[in-house]
Amino acid sequence: DYSLSVIIITLNEEDRLPRCLASVQQIADEIIVVDSGSTDKTIEIAEFFGANVFQTDWPGYGAQKQRALNRASCEWVLSIDADEALTAELREQISDILNSKPEENAFEFPRTVHLWGKRLKYGNMSRDVLRLFKRTDGRFTDSKVHEKIVVPKGKTGRIKSSMDHYSIRDFEHYLQKNVEYAWLGAKKKFESGEKCSLLGAIFNGLWVFLQNYIFKLGILDGKIGFLAACMYSQYAFNKYAGGWTLQLEDNINKDSSQVKQ
Repeated sequence: DYSLSVIIITLNEEDRLPRCLASVQQIADEIIVVDSGSTDKTIEIAEFFGANVFQTDWPGYGAQKQRALNRASCEWVLSIDADEALTAELREQISDILNSKPEENAFEFPRTVHLWGKRLKYGNMSRDVLRLFKRTDGRFTDSKVHEKIVVPKGKTGRIKSSMDHYSIRDFEHYLQKNVEYAWLGAKKKFESGEKCSLLGAIFNGLWVFLQNYIFKLGILDGKIGFLAACMYSQYAFNKYAGGWTLQLEDNINKDSSQVKQ
């Protein structure tokens, strides 16, 4: 029989964590929660579901998920976020596949976003994510945002059933999340030396909207599909505009240093 570790990172997720944990409890041999200072009932809820809870500081998404992975002990690992949940069909397929002793060492599956009561089927909101892998074969990148699981060897399979994603609590939460992720993305671009421009920010914002709403058929998701395309577009613009302003500030600081000398 297979063994499965489920790893989750948390911060004040008392409203969404129960749904997540209930969805994985049946197939998990161990649940590991790495928390970065929750002040609500997150810890209490995790312990109620039998999770092993570890409290740490916050080094960024990639490093924090790697910390959770380092705590895992089973043959297979499922990485899931507190705002996600396995469907019954996906849970059953994961169990069946792992019981069959697959030749693959990682699996990806679709993730379906739910926004304001609507299940979005198109645009960037519906895409495959790699979340299931053999513990000894995978690791997380150290990116502070939009981290990835790297599986350097072996074969990756695909599971057809999807995972549910409840990423936005309300519009205020979306605005806060947009600011956080866009700013982290802007700093990442600046630190890597990638050149950004205002024109590039405008182009990327427009391109992301067209890609989501037209080319990936987000228009078929109705009014919420239009709003989702605008949200992605705004994030893209903010990220590149933020990178551009960081370059401007860096040039100003360099000029000031030369004047002082």
